[in-house]
Amino acid sequence: MQPLLYRYDGSFEGFLCCVFDSYARKEQPTEICEESTAQLSLFPVHRVVTDPAHAKRVFSSLRARISAKAEDLVLLGFLTCMHERERVLLQFIRLGFRYGAKVTDMLSDPTVSALEKAVGHLREEAHLLLGFVRFSEYEGRLAAVISPKNQVLPLMQAHFCARFPEETFCIYDDVHNEALLYRPHVGGIFSISAFSLPEADAREQYFRSLWRVFYETIAIQDRENPKCRQTQMPKRYWPHLTEMRPE
Repeated sequence: MQPLLYRYDGSFEGFLCCVFDSYARKEQPTEICEESTAQLSLFPVHRVVTDPAHAKRVFSSLRARISAKAEDLVLLGFLTCMHERERVLLQFIRLGFRYGAKVTDMLSDPTVSALEKAVGHLREEAHLLLGFVRFSEYEGRLAAVISPKNQVLPLMQAHFCARFPEETFCIYDDVHNEALLYRPHVGGIFSISAFSLPEADAREQYFRSLWRVFYETIAIQDRENPKCRQTQMPKRYWPHLTEMRPE
């Protein structure tokens, strides 16, 4: 079969429309990717138009024809950094429509296994970042920057909104260019094209230094284990940790 490429707008609704078109056109694309990241190709390209009605129809069928767990896997799978994410998700949905609810237990299948592993990595990274986020204060508002592999903000939103219900804060994901913005009892995740923080004032610098002193003071020098620390706190998170940055 000649390779067929799908291009879409990068949204979850757009991906669901890719699934709809795949069935409506009776074809299975060999590649699905965002229009913004697509490269010039000599093979046929189908540009998928995002239609809310088509997206809603596909999404409602996930729970009705497969299971609630499968619906959850597709939602979370779209947030992962899995290689060929859209193609794997499409293949998983096709398997689900064929085998029903038992598809989520077919862990020996390469597609199901890849999706389960990717979602597990997403959940693990979100869990780690709940403890690795370091806020700084800017004129009474809190802000933090993270650089995750996966789109973890949707999994972190409930935790931080519940933890700081009376604060105004922002957590910016500089890999996916989106931010969790919150003010008392109102919050959401938004795409942001540009983001920069002002210079920390003297008060903020003072509290950062106090945190570094505390971090160094409670450390037990004779029990330092750099390899273990890198296992529990991967180095890719260090640039945004106050205690790991120089004064």
